[in-house]
Amino acid sequence: MNRIAKLSAALIISAAAAAPVLAAPETYTIDGSHTFPSFSYSHLGLSTQISKFDKTTGTVTLDKEAKTGAVDITIDMKSVNTGYGTFDEHIQDTDFLDTASHPTATFKSTKVRFDGDKPVAIDGELTIKGVTKPVTLQVTHFVNKPHPMMKKDTIGANATTVIKRSEFNAGKYAPNVGDDVTITVAIEAIKN
Repeated sequence: MNRIAKLSAALIISAAAAAPVLAAPETYTIDGSHTFPSFSYSHLGLSTQISKFDKTTGTVTLDKEAKTGAVDITIDMKSVNTGYGTFDEHIQDTDFLDTASHPTATFKSTKVRFDGDKPVAIDGELTIKGVTKPVTLQVTHFVNKPHPMMKKDTIGANATTVIKRSEFNAGKYAPNVGDDVTITVAIEAIKN
């Protein structure tokens, strides 16, 4: 009987050793010094204006084996940077960003879609000025590798989507100032 117990234990240990190791989701913290959401729009049909936000926080979760992930980003809307201080103040007024009442915007993913090993689209909920709408960020670049200086696992990505600012109660001067706003996010996140 003792021999059967030993043989059973050996078989269980062998089976456990042969079973694939399942990767767990890994969490990465947004590197605020290398993450910049920007937005662009047509100004009176004369030019495409480009502005950005300087303060972004959040996390990215990635499970490479399961090909799943999650993105949770908060943007400090008061950190808007148009390149011109007077316009930074103007765009924070109630007709546009209304940062006094809504100091942050958020993006919370509902699904990350993969093609092979790389995410190609992130579906989620974008909240600006208290209005939440579904959006899809198209991932145009993605890399996951050790950071060459910090020696920590890092994610780098670029993604883009187009929204209508009027749907977020920020449509003053539309259509002369374009209603379509392209949001582009350059993101780097470091594994915790």
